Amino acid sequence: MAEKKKNIIVLGGSFAGLSAAHYFLKHVSPSLPDRLDYHLCIVNPSKDFMFRIAAPRAISCPDLMPTSKFFFPIADAFKQYDSQLYTIIQGKATALDTAARAVTIQVGDSTVSNQQIPYHALVIATGSRTTSALFSIDSGRQEVEAALKDIRQRLQQAKTILIAGGGPTGVETAGEIGESLNGKACSFSPRLKNPKVQITLLSGSNKILPGLRSSIADQAESYLGKVGVEVIHNKRAVSSKDNGDGTTTVALDNGEIIRSDIYIEAVGVKPNTEWLEGSLLNETGHVKTNKASLRVDDAGPRVYALGDVASYTRGGVMDMYDAVPVALCNMKKDLIAVGSASQSVAESTDRVYTPNLAENQLVPIGRSRGVGAFKGWWLSSFIVWFFKGRDYLIGTVAVEMYSGSKWGKAS
Repeated sequence: MAEKKKNIIVLGGSFAGLSAAHYFLKHVSPSLPDRLDYHLCIVNPSKDFMFRIAAPRAISCPDLMPTSKFFFPIADAFKQYDSQLYTIIQGKATALDTAARAVTIQVGDSTVSNQQIPYHALVIATGSRTTSALFSIDSGRQEVEAALKDIRQRLQQAKTILIAGGGPTGVETAGEIGESLNGKACSFSPRLKNPKVQITLLSGSNKILPGLRSSIADQAESYLGKVGVEVIHNKRAVSSKDNGDGTTTVALDNGEIIRSDIYIEAVGVKPNTEWLEGSLLNETGHVKTNKASLRVDDAGPRVYALGDVASYTRGGVMDMYDAVPVALCNMKKDLIAVGSASQSVAESTDRVYTPNLAENQLVPIGRSRGVGAFKGWWLSSFIVWFFKGRDYLIGTVAVEMYSGSKWGKAS
């Protein structure tokens, strides 16, 4: 990294951050006058990209989903580019000075090694985190691997399992664990009778999978029953306590107390925005983002937000495919305009983001079934298995995102 150059900083090395970095090097940088004056800085707390979509299968099926399949070294993905054009920093953003246009980065665990890096343009893509270390990466791969090792060992002895969360992650996790421990009922049986392990899923609502229509959610619940999972609706976990003997006591919002051998929190995510000033955040802690241009207007010129950290999105890979070209095309326009004397460049039309609100979700349940919809069209169980259930998108989406091949052509 050269401080005399115009730094383009991308904060985050997950879906949004990697995509923004690849798109910049493939399509923005080559089009800039004096492109060697610009330097891309990719900042991420971990040296690895975790394809978190695969986590539900990794919990109970290490043979089918070892960590080597869904952890990818970030540095390797960028060896295809000229090394003079970018720098990868393993660190964490701790402060943003919008007046000085600089980001403070904590490198490693010590605040002594803090660096303040000036930016010419900034992409905030720090993502979100889950309560459980099973489903997202924070500081490094080792934390996730330790959590996976622990849960796999305890699953071998467990007789009762409680999973909180009726969204895709909770449903997929329950399905994978259910089939792994209980097997599955035959096609003509409505439920698995006398399962070996009692598995309970708290949906917290009147149905599971809130992003899908009720008929598809009902089908998912039926498939869960075939692997010995009982779904309890309209009850949420509000607190949990480790009992010291390997069991967990969970308090529900109706006052009920459940003691379980294993408790898995697969509900809710929190945006990684605690390092930002409150004036840049909305009431849910997300970065206030212009819903059309994906700029962070309150942060000054040439600042953008992408992915789970931003207020414009409801999340998901499909949304990422739509949003990344918009933000990066607008960045290209802004970078050219600031270095151009032509008024027409500055006044040229922005690329506009349009949210994809169609019913788009694929949810495998165990190793051979699944439910879902694409662009509002119902999908059969076989199609869900074929496209996602076989390898949880490792061979398609993970490779596209990690390698940048998804952005081979400018959109």
